[in-house]
Amino acid sequence: MRGLVFEGERRISLEEFPDPKPGVGEIVLRVTASGMCGSDLHYYRAEAGSGEPTCIGGHEPAGIVEELGAGVDPSQFSVGDRVMVHHYAGCGRCASCRSGWTQMCTTQPAVVYGKNAHGAHAPYMTVAAQSALPLAESLSDAAGAAIGCGTGTAWGALERLDEVGGADLVVFGQGPVGLSVTMLAAARGARVIAVDIADGRLEQARVFGATDTINSTVTDPVQAIADLTGGRGASAAVESSGATAAASAALESLAPWGRMCVIGLGGRVEIDVRRFLSRQVTVATSWSLSSVQQLRCAEFIARQDLPVDALFSHRWTLDQAVEAYTEFDKQLSGKGVFTF
Repeated sequence: MRGLVFEGERRISLEEFPDPKPGVGEIVLRVTASGMCGSDLHYYRAEAGSGEPTCIGGHEPAGIVEELGAGVDPSQFSVGDRVMVHHYAGCGRCASCRSGWTQMCTTQPAVVYGKNAHGAHAPYMTVAAQSALPLAESLSDAAGAAIGCGTGTAWGALERLDEVGGADLVVFGQGPVGLSVTMLAAARGARVIAVDIADGRLEQARVFGATDTINSTVTDPVQAIADLTGGRGASAAVESSGATAAASAALESLAPWGRMCVIGLGGRVEIDVRRFLSRQVTVATSWSLSSVQQLRCAEFIARQDLPVDALFSHRWTLDQAVEAYTEFDKQLSGKGVFTF
């Protein structure tokens, strides 16, 4: 079969790989949707020969169980089941793994599909049975793929902030992850203030539930947030853009006792302790989400009938991979997905 490989320097290739066979405790998944995630761009843009093993990219899979390996409980999975994937695997025995945080396995380096193990930009992939999660019939394959990372990361950030119902919550960055934060936070009862540098994305944010929008190239976002909150500042903030300036503005925008979660990669957060000591702010990071949270996120989206599919502006075939990543690299459109 052919699979997509990130070569770095904004180059990709479609290479031939053996059809996967399941090992002990594994399943083979026939991929039906493989989402394009912003973190893929780090591999796409990396220097050539950066040290990562050569493997098939893509870490947002959804698909159909094709084959069960030895030791997989047939009462857990059957051939033909629709599943999404928590794109990590660990030992399955330590406290982290047992709580669903396999990416934080304490006994071995975690498997990260699409990074150090073959991922989903191919017709088939092998995953640990522990990483496969049931996908509700009411959710599309593309939605299941998004929940596995991009939209799931948004859910994980909100879980780190704890209760957001009734809060003034500002979301910096309205790419696919930021839009997912906006959508989920609004559905959980927050008043969402969306910040971005592109009017088109801010228009999308309103469709996804933002009450107010701020173009930070035109308006000082900290002052605008203060004005929108009666001078109090935001109760909570999520920074999803990965820009240091956005992280600094998010921190400045917080009200006393405000909470901030940072999920955008690439930026820096610096805190002047003297300035923020008396404001009692909390700053947290969030690493995607646990498999337990992924199931809860999917259940919430299905119950609320949230428009996850509207995040996708482009659907591609694998033969269009070069065009797909060239477009995605511009960061001007919505989310992309390969369908099979």
